[in-house]
Amino acid sequence: MLIPYQMLEPATLDALLEDFVTRDGTDNGFDDSLERRVAQVRRMLEKGEVLIVFHPDTGDVSLAHRHSIPADMLRDAQL
Repeated sequence: MLIPYQMLEPATLDALLEDFVTRDGTDNGFDDSLERRVAQVRRMLEKGEVLIVFHPDTGDVSLAHRHSIPADMLRDAQL
């Protein structure tokens, strides 16, 4: 299930973005600050390039690039 980022409380969204950019495997190889990396992912959310995915079976939330999300999920969410 896709969750519009605007539906999250600002503090929740900030925590989700910080968790994402500090996770192993997401290092972009540059020495950007945490704030800069969070701002970059936030812009991607605002542009619709990255979406928030809620996994109801596990209760997990993740971020995914739009191109990696199945077309039927995008259509159902009307994003």
